[in-house]
Formats: sequence, C-alpha cells, structure tokens
Amino acid sequence: MTQRLFLCRWLGAACMAALAACAPARAESVPKRVVSMNLCTDQLAMLIADEDQLHSVSHLAADPGASVLAERAGAYVVNHGLAEEIFLMRPDLVIAGTYTTRTTVALLRRLGFRVEEFAPETGFDDIRQNIARMGAILGRRDRAVALTAALDAGLAALAASPAQGSVAVYSSNSYTVGPGSLADAVIAETGLDNIAASLGISGAGRLPLESLITADPDLVVTGARRFDNPALAQENFRHPAFRAFARQAVEVDIPDKYWLCGAPFTLIAARILKQAARRLEAGQE
Repeated sequence: MTQRLFLCRWLGAACMAALAACAPARAESVPKRVVSMNLCTDQLAMLIADEDQLHSVSHLAADPGASVLAERAGAYVVNHGLAEEIFLMRPDLVIAGTYTTRTTVALLRRLGFRVEEFAPETGFDDIRQNIARMGAILGRRDRAVALTAALDAGLAALAASPAQGSVAVYSSNSYTVGPGSLADAVIAETGLDNIAASLGISGAGRLPLESLITADPDLVVTGARRFDNPALAQENFRHPAFRAFARQAVEVDIPDKYWLCGAPFTLIAARILKQAARRLEAGQE
C-alpha cells in the first residue's frame, strides 16, 4: 500500500481513483477511529473523545511548550499532517484546522475521507461553539456540555471581581495582540485594558518599543522568553531601553500554551493575569 501511495505522485488521477476506492465509506454516524491534524483540535478532541475513539493527534500535541495536554498526548499515535500516513491509519473522521495543510485536507477529501475543519478561536463564544461542535461530531454532547459549564463558571468568577489597570502583550519580534485575538479576549475578561486597542492594533501586529514605553502599561506580558538557543527573534528583550523599562514594570509570564488554543484551560491565562494585577494593586495600597 505504501508503494502505491508513492506511485500516485507519478501516475496521477488514475492512481487517485484507485486509492479512493480503498478509502472507508463516508458516514455521518458516530466515528470510531478519529485522527486530528491540528494542535487546537488535538486538545479539544482529547478533552471530549470517548476512550479509544481518538486514534492519532499531531506531533505538536506532545510539545509541552505548545500543548497543555502534552503528557496525555503520549497515549495516541502521532501524525505529521501527511496524507500518506493518515490514509494508512484508515480513520472514519479526520479533524483539521482551517489553516491546516491545505494540500493534505484536499487530498483526503478527494480520497473520500470525512474531514471536519475548525476555525481558530478569537473569543469565548468561539470556544463554546467549537466545544459544542466537537461534542456533536464525536457523539459526546454530554461531555461538551460539562466542559462549557466549567468554562462559564470560571468566567463568572472572573467577572465577579474585575481587575483594574492596563496591560501590554510584548512577545518575540516585538509582536503584540489586539482586538480580534484570543489573548485580547482573555485580557478583557480580567477587566484590564489592552493598550493595543488604543494604539490601533487589531489581531496581531508589531508594537514598537517606543510605543510600549510611552504607553507605560501597568503590566507587561512577555510570554515565552527562554529558547534552547539564542534567537534574533528575542533581540527586542535585550534592548537597553526595554531592560530599563522592565526594571520598573511588572512583568507577567503567561506560557503561550494557555492561550494558543481556546478551551476551558484558557481560563488559566486569565487567572495568571488577574493574580498579577491583584499583587500590583496590593503593592500600591
């Protein structure tokens, strides 16, 4: 079978038609062998899927720097988003992100596989919708309802005592996030003001060091600043002006994995941020 897959690159449409005949029948019933190709769908599937229902997750799911569920990912077969390897797994459902390798998604669909795509979350409504949809697709609606209830309870607790002050996200290569991003939605839930909005930055964009210092936020979220090897991407943290600013600012370390993807664990990012704001408030009293 592996030889046939590689021959497809040479034989084209005729071979594709032959392989399509070997693909499992497309069905909308509850899937029993699921493959996820995207970090965010990996984690939602791990949270929701029934035992033995989820067969494979992407290699990123096992990366502790990117995945909250890295340890749990070891229980599944790892894939690298290649059509050949996923074909051989014979899934009855493939779950992907809307930005997942487009060639692989298109090829799997041509071969007759059922592929469900999930858009990245930019707010908590998106998280609720994706949880509900994953529960419906996997036939695990009760589990999805329970996760959504836990998420809403956490959000209610945050709203009960909002923090005050301003915050900036300042990442490698001087990137920040504004309205239209999941991180901005997390900041809003804490009650803090994201300076990116006042600077006209939406989604993800560059935050010049001069603008950061001039805005003088109460908190600065620097995210992942420790790489195994030196990186030019982190030169912004070595700038003398930033170092001087950092000595008087309150830095907050929120591991990227907590808000790369939307899930109930995204609340952890909000709690870390709110706790930092509370410590700042206590120090000013």
